Amino acid sequence: MTIIEPFRIKSVEPIRMTTAEERVGLLERAKLNPFLLHADDVLLDFLTDSGTGAMSAKQWGAIMEGDESYAGSRSFYRLERTVRELTGYQHLIPTHQGRAAERILFSVACKAGDIVPNNTHFDTTRANLEHQGVQPVDLVIPEGLIPHVEHPFKGDIDLARVEALLARDAARVPFGMITVTNNSGGGQPVSLANIRAYSALLKRYGKPLIIDACRFAENAMFIKLREPGEGERTVRSIAQEIFSLADGCTMSAKKDGLVNIGGFLALNDDRWVEQAKNLLILTEGFPTYGGLAGRDLEAMAVGLEEVLEEAYLRYRLRTAEYMGDKLLRAGVPHVRPTGGHAVYLDARALLPHLKSEDYPAWSLACALYQEAGIRGVEIGSVMFGKRADDGTESYHPMELLRLAFPRRVYTQSHFDFASEAILAVAARASSIRGVRIVKQSRWLRHFTAEFAWAPR
Repeated sequence: MTIIEPFRIKSVEPIRMTTAEERVGLLERAKLNPFLLHADDVLLDFLTDSGTGAMSAKQWGAIMEGDESYAGSRSFYRLERTVRELTGYQHLIPTHQGRAAERILFSVACKAGDIVPNNTHFDTTRANLEHQGVQPVDLVIPEGLIPHVEHPFKGDIDLARVEALLARDAARVPFGMITVTNNSGGGQPVSLANIRAYSALLKRYGKPLIIDACRFAENAMFIKLREPGEGERTVRSIAQEIFSLADGCTMSAKKDGLVNIGGFLALNDDRWVEQAKNLLILTEGFPTYGGLAGRDLEAMAVGLEEVLEEAYLRYRLRTAEYMGDKLLRAGVPHVRPTGGHAVYLDARALLPHLKSEDYPAWSLACALYQEAGIRGVEIGSVMFGKRADDGTESYHPMELLRLAFPRRVYTQSHFDFASEAILAVAARASSIRGVRIVKQSRWLRHFTAEFAWAPR
């Protein structure tokens, strides 16, 4: 049976149609970087699911109750109660978004030369660690790096490799991390059994566990649907157990907080908290607002409740699965099984004529925009590769084009249209040209880099 959108549309926003000829010029003016396109020139914006969703009527109502007091805001205490009930962590530090929580945590808990293991660090997490002189180490299971392999929990961390790292370098590991769901590897979930075992392993070495909780609810729903013995539990109880296995979390509430701005750092360690609050005051704001308006704190509190509604989560996961099924039938290579928030096209398999130095996933992103005005984001060698001082380039093992779906924004016909556009691009895959980087920044280069077409 068709799973319908579990909501009614109350307000609409027009989107502008462009021609293929216009899009060629628009992409050229954006230096072949989809990040540099004007949003008005994008038909379906799958660049990110971060802060791009639609808020509910309850969230908009809560906004009107926002307490904008500089210190001791009533809205902070409402959010604090919500986060404590969900996570069990005693200390809440609100931030304007997830990367601020990462920067603050890493500044107080890490030092240059440290190593932080994770299943896979996403872009801002990795950059914030590297900026501190810390080495981020990705230890996802082998299946997590093979797009076409079917595995229910491709986000699991490789426990044997974690133990080997701890046996060798425990003194350099301030804590372990786990990203749920594993964004860089296709939005793939982590099993509850894996989190339990990882937590126990870290405890044996006296190391805390920090959860990158951006998509905790989607991960909990995958556990309910896929993990033996968990199907009768509520998603909330599964999420609460995930948090109970760790010592804190960083959160971009722009994902599973269902808001357009906001995040937080939640911790139990009093020493870290005191230092983190001092740093927060220096760079973000007073500890009871953390760079956010009171209305944002109210909307976040409601969003953290609404995201655990199982009807919504079934619809959310089914959306990616629906598009993935269409692509599978048409033979378009993509990460299997589909993740929770996005479909990831396997550009290396789809564009075998392009070499790593042609940046296949970035090239595919450009082709999809030219075809139909759809904007996605590359998860590959532009995002995760590096150019050394001598000009040599390192490349990422996977070349993925992520199509991330804003929450509660698009309908089934939008996804049907997007699927048709992908099939049209796949039909002319052999004609897609590669790109070259002509200008880049040191950190997070994909946001602002400029490109040119590679020679034919």
